[in-house]
Amino acid sequence: MSSLEDLTQQMLEFRDERQWAQFHNPKDVALSLTLEAAELLELMQWKSGPELLEHLKVNRELLADELADVLGWVLVLAHDQGIDLGMAVKEKLIKNAAKYPIEKARGVAKKYTEL
Repeated sequence: MSSLEDLTQQMLEFRDERQWAQFHNPKDVALSLTLEAAELLELMQWKSGPELLEHLKVNRELLADELADVLGWVLVLAHDQGIDLGMAVKEKLIKNAAKYPIEKARGVAKKYTEL
């Protein structure tokens, strides 16, 4: 298993070998991230329940590719903006724990404003 730092370094090496950093302003990186997320969602469009689960199982490699594309753009954007993703996730979990206390949120699919 690779660490976020290792994966980020590999993404940056890939980008730098191709001299693409010049094209990676925050807006366009975020746009690319959104487009890749849309491709991930497209894999699931018009399917639900058992059909969706079977489709994802059969198309596991495509699913993995799209997830990797999304993560790659997240890593690049975080790096370029000086964000420690590991720390950001830990801090966000603390914030979410306050918004979604276990005693109110367990087994409930509601937004924190509705709990």
